[in-house]
Amino acid sequence: MKCFCGKEGFIKIRYPKTKYLCKEHFIEFFEKKVKKSIEKFKMLDKDEKILVPISGGKDSHAAAYILDKLGYNIELFHINLGIKGFSEESLKKVKELAEFIDKPLHIINLKDVVGKTIEDAKGKKCSICGITKRYLMNKFGYDNGFDAIVTGHNMDDELSFMLNNILNWSIRYLAKHLPVLPAHDKFLKKVKIFYEIEEYLILGYANALNLPYTTAKCKFAEKAITIKHREYLNKLEKEKPGIKYQFLYGYLKNRHLFDVEEDFKFRECQICGMTSAGRICSFCRVWRR
Repeated sequence: MKCFCGKEGFIKIRYPKTKYLCKEHFIEFFEKKVKKSIEKFKMLDKDEKILVPISGGKDSHAAAYILDKLGYNIELFHINLGIKGFSEESLKKVKELAEFIDKPLHIINLKDVVGKTIEDAKGKKCSICGITKRYLMNKFGYDNGFDAIVTGHNMDDELSFMLNNILNWSIRYLAKHLPVLPAHDKFLKKVKIFYEIEEYLILGYANALNLPYTTAKCKFAEKAITIKHREYLNKLEKEKPGIKYQFLYGYLKNRHLFDVEEDFKFRECQICGMTSAGRICSFCRVWRR
């Protein structure tokens, strides 16, 4: 199929109107779409110092590339989790991306921080991994004067987390599926520039630009329930195009229904001093007790 310009189609855009775009016009389409999201939700300012955690995968690498191209002041951050095979491959691609866009790269080895790796953790590895990454990127950003953290979470990620929280009726978490979470106490502002962007578009963008990224899958994520949720949602999308967008914008319209008054006050963790909902933060409960 052909692009409207007559060139060979590079990608099929599925919604809101099916069309094919060549590589050049797809890159232009994608960047305009992301820029529009940033402006619409007032995500970032050009004078902010932005930390972009990159994992080695397409989403975070695409986020770093496009923010740099749009003129934002970014630095890159990577956590070596010590997962055999996977972490080595991820680190290799992270270094390639830093060189590709010529941006500072900060690397933290989990073993240097807590004396262990994710391999050594007891309990649900995916949950512990999430706690660990959120804590370390926020602490590094806070300690080094960053204003915001931008992650590569996309629409499919967000909807799968949202569906999981609905199925478990986790009201507190359902109130937090927003494109921007404002800073408070020692928590930096968190931003998802791909909040309105489907995963297949990010994959297309990374491939169109030949961005370095790994396709390796973490062995601990294979049984994650949110992966199943993504499969359900993708099947629904095929049967009823646009249902994912309907789900997302319906949530934004009705998010106030999940606002609840917190029954706790944030404080400083008694071990590390970072902001915590309890006496000891989740990171220290996992790694330092």
